[in-house]
Amino acid sequence: MASITSYQTAKGTRYMVGYRKPDGSHTTKRGFKRKLDARRWATEKESSKNHGEFIDESLSNVTVGERSGAWLSKKSMSLKPSTYRVVESTWRKHVEPIWACRSVGGIRRGEVQEWVTDMAASMSASVVIRAYGILAGILDDAVGDRMIARNPARGVELPRKRRRKHIYLTVSQLYNLSGACVNKPGRVTNLDREHAVLVILLGTVGLRWGEAIGLYIRNVDMKRHRISVEQSATQVGSAIEVGTPKAGKPRTVIFPAVLDGDFSKLMKGKRPDDLLFSSADGGHLKQVAPGRVDGWFGSACRRAGIPRMTIHDLRHTAASLMVHSGANVKAVQRQLGHASASMTLDVYADLFDDDLDAVGEAMNSILLRNELKMNSRKPASAA
Repeated sequence: MASITSYQTAKGTRYMVGYRKPDGSHTTKRGFKRKLDARRWATEKESSKNHGEFIDESLSNVTVGERSGAWLSKKSMSLKPSTYRVVESTWRKHVEPIWACRSVGGIRRGEVQEWVTDMAASMSASVVIRAYGILAGILDDAVGDRMIARNPARGVELPRKRRRKHIYLTVSQLYNLSGACVNKPGRVTNLDREHAVLVILLGTVGLRWGEAIGLYIRNVDMKRHRISVEQSATQVGSAIEVGTPKAGKPRTVIFPAVLDGDFSKLMKGKRPDDLLFSSADGGHLKQVAPGRVDGWFGSACRRAGIPRMTIHDLRHTAASLMVHSGANVKAVQRQLGHASASMTLDVYADLFDDDLDAVGEAMNSILLRNELKMNSRKPASAA
């Protein structure tokens, strides 16, 4: 049981609670002005032990910085290297300078909200949400370790992400873009030809860049026009990390027969374990920087008269061509490797507007037919 004793300070009598932690060690809580307050606190502490809700207040002085190492180590096991690199960088730039020296027990929800609001004024919603998620995750672990009773970061209002409008190329634009990879000033290299094939592949099949450059010859079934997407090659700094596809699961996709000739040329003289697309030394192609306009993709876009876009936008073009060719949402989901059909509908809701028009026309047709039947059954009016 807890004990309550008094002691004298310069400001008068104060009370101290002595109690045992669940592990049997003895500790105290000082500073109560009234014995009644000390007794109430002691009762609550004993109750929390009985219900498995005990919070060791001495541990609440641990700082966010001291807790960050374990949290980041945990994330390094579950995240892909490229994603972890972004998370670690966000911690260093946006979270560590503000929160590293703060004790987990001394943080208040209002402070977190003010921090989020200040960041949202000058940063993208994605960056703000990622930084907030790091702090909230570290504090979640502190709750789990019974350092604090609740997470002060939870319940904070976050900025809303604004989805960038998708760019969809027509078939003619897609072929013009592919042709622009080889129709350029100077000597045309094998790499230029690979880029031309990549544009058609990405714009019709919908692979992600890392999935496409991570393909081996053995992944392509020329007879069945199937590609086994089993790995993804992601650039982390200057190195290429090969891991699983984004959704974490391999999938099989179909490719159009128009790529048969190009694939046959790429495969010529290669072994099953060679890359389908490769650099001059047989390694993986380097990542196309999203915002770069002076690289091979940006230059090809200018020559083809295509609006500024990223190579990932070709994935959107593939989704558009699938939908307009009559593919249902489940087929599009499987081809793109989305986690669910609802995700596909959410990302490409604008592509299914025609489906809504068709539903409206079909419903109108049913109602009109029913109205005609009803009118035909009405007795003729008396002369």
